[in-house]
Amino acid sequence: MKKFIQKLKEIWSIEELRRKIINTLIFLLVYRIGTFIILPGIDGSTLMGALQKQTDGILGLVNIFAGGAFGRGAIFALGIMPYISASIVVQLLSIAVPYFQRLQKQEGEDGRRKINQYTRVLTIAITAVQAVGYLYNITSKQDNWGALLFHTDPTAMTEFMFMLVNVTLLVAGTMFTMWLGEKITDKGLGNGISLIIMIGIIDRLPEALGFELDQRFQKGGLPLFIIEIIFWLIVIVSTILLIQGVRKISVNYAKRIEGNRMSGGARQYIPLKVNAAGVMPIIFAQAIMFLPPTIAQSMQSPPGSFLNALSDYGSFAYNAVFAILIIAFTYFYTAITINPNQMAEDMKKNGGFIPGVKPGKQTSEYIDNVMSRITFPGSLFLAGIAILPSIAMLFGISQNFAQFFGGTSLLIMVGVVLDTLQQIESYLLMRHYDGLMKSGRIKGRSGALQQQSI
Repeated sequence: MKKFIQKLKEIWSIEELRRKIINTLIFLLVYRIGTFIILPGIDGSTLMGALQKQTDGILGLVNIFAGGAFGRGAIFALGIMPYISASIVVQLLSIAVPYFQRLQKQEGEDGRRKINQYTRVLTIAITAVQAVGYLYNITSKQDNWGALLFHTDPTAMTEFMFMLVNVTLLVAGTMFTMWLGEKITDKGLGNGISLIIMIGIIDRLPEALGFELDQRFQKGGLPLFIIEIIFWLIVIVSTILLIQGVRKISVNYAKRIEGNRMSGGARQYIPLKVNAAGVMPIIFAQAIMFLPPTIAQSMQSPPGSFLNALSDYGSFAYNAVFAILIIAFTYFYTAITINPNQMAEDMKKNGGFIPGVKPGKQTSEYIDNVMSRITFPGSLFLAGIAILPSIAMLFGISQNFAQFFGGTSLLIMVGVVLDTLQQIESYLLMRHYDGLMKSGRIKGRSGALQQQSI
């Protein structure tokens, strides 16, 4: 404990780091306040119970990412998810459309600025569509009419004004959330968008733990709760190993004579991550799995149909399709983010070579083969973590707590914490302090930078 307090003092003694921590906490506090501001024309206390019931299913994931604002009918109800969807679309366009490829690769900072502008415009469009759907879901259900002012007091607000004002507010709320995320990245500590999502996830954790503990006390199964916590910690450690796992490829650099000096001859490593795609395959797969419930509802599919089975994220059909999509998207996203040809070309230009492998095409093929071998177990592990919540529910764990046993929630929490600790570690080492751990280093962003630089 004494060493822990000393480490906190060292962190607080660095002025720049202290300022970034304070800025981050302030921005996150502003976001949390916004998740409790209810949309106008809505009786929040009356509507909250009805919306919370609707978020028990697959929409519960959206509610978690929005910090509970989705279930409260708040101005930040749609959260940051429309921006993430727009970013994914623009990223795919950067692969498939030559114009976006040119912006990303050839036009430098101006190209990135234009891509950011396109992303923001697309975010507004996606948010507007989702806002209309969200409000229609509220107004179309007769159980909610008692919470809507244009039903209880028609003179206060018409239905048209209700839709117009709240669509505008929901779009503004998402754009303001995006701005907060950018400010945290710029003036705070860590990645702002990821931190905002993580705060929303952590917000539900104490309630889920308390509910699970209460359930076990009522059934007299406290030892089972302890076993659950132990298993949960094992899953967290396994997730850290997945995120941190790398396959190092040795690279030698030829010696060169520059004037009267000899340079080069050093041995370095290319750290190929076992899970190079990160959480993106789960996000892609999750986005697709949101479609079956919508289609089933519009087509009024019978209860035993395959579409309805895909609407239940605890069913075998849902988890089987979900796992297959994650494995496929892991290969897809790894292929578009890691370019073996470019890596081989960069090594050749800098006089680097892999021992026993010829530079050029053979080096590219070697790196591609290594990536294929490590991506397969990585994709299986990622799919296993993604469907763990459903497996946990089979063992009697409550739905609220089971969501933290894996999936996007756990991967985001672990990834963001490791990334933030990596930044703190860098500040401490720059000021000649010991790192956060006596041995080893927290591998995160630095590993990715090394991989991009080679």
